[in-house]
Amino acid sequence: MSKKIFSGVQPSGNLHLGNYLGAIKNFVNLQKEKENNCIYCVVDLHAVTVKQNPEILKRNIRETTAVFLASGIDPTKSIIFNQSMVPSHSEGAWLLGCVARMGWLNRMTQFKEKAGKDKEKASVGLYIYPILMAADILLYDSTHVPVGEDQKQHLELTRDIANKFNLDFKCENFLTVPEPLIQKNFSRIMSLKDGTKKMSKSDLSDQSRINLTDDKDQIINKIRKAKTDSDPLPHDDENLNKRSELKNLFGIFSSINDQSLDTTINEFKGKNFSEFKNKLAETLIEKINPISIEINKLLKDKEYIDKILKNGSSQAEEIAKRKVEDIKKIIGF
Repeated sequence: MSKKIFSGVQPSGNLHLGNYLGAIKNFVNLQKEKENNCIYCVVDLHAVTVKQNPEILKRNIRETTAVFLASGIDPTKSIIFNQSMVPSHSEGAWLLGCVARMGWLNRMTQFKEKAGKDKEKASVGLYIYPILMAADILLYDSTHVPVGEDQKQHLELTRDIANKFNLDFKCENFLTVPEPLIQKNFSRIMSLKDGTKKMSKSDLSDQSRINLTDDKDQIINKIRKAKTDSDPLPHDDENLNKRSELKNLFGIFSSINDQSLDTTINEFKGKNFSEFKNKLAETLIEKINPISIEINKLLKDKEYIDKILKNGSSQAEEIAKRKVEDIKKIIGF
């Protein structure tokens, strides 16, 4: 059965291993399945919910697109586009926002986390952007959405909006209610310096993450210095679960090799830390370094990246505009 898959990545710049393993690697795998129709978006409208430097934002949009392409997303097989170049997303978000309910948004934990203690100073956009995310998904009749733990709640909101619209306007199945796609053999990627914190570009220490633009020497150095403990490598899950930094490194190795944690534990039990870290660095170099080289090559050709986004955005607008027009007819415009 064919799947219509939609997902997006914010152009926040300096994408790292967590972004790759958590999203982009999965995008490439989904594209390989012939029955899948994949649409991947650089969600710059989401990015401006917090203040952006215009020049840096432009650079980050191109960089995110370069990461898509360098990682193996093929614009002849998948639609790659820029959210702000498709006006139907904003129009669709307004129409669906009139169906969504305040109580639903008030439950969004990510707003509380991002807004912090002084939420009165947060932008309105940051509060309502889950509705824009719903429009992103629903305008393409998406059947499946790859999501991580931090996006599950937003997908539930999307499903609530779709169901309510269909019910309110007595148009059963008009808005497709999407299903989540959860990666198999994926571990949440944490900081190399603190196994209790998510790997993040905002961490002050560059040693806390593997950037997708890191070269071989940087990868080796960061893995060698990654925080561990003095105990022997584990023989079972129970021992590993008590050791957050080691569990993170085992999770990285497992995720990049598409294998279970149990397989990784069995592969390295009885061996020493240096042997494991050397193998992890070697694997990361094999998988990440070619992407890094290609990213830097693509960023030198801005016209090519802009052409990819322009073509993809035209394809996306053609699809999304039809859906918005249908929504407006149903509403009574």
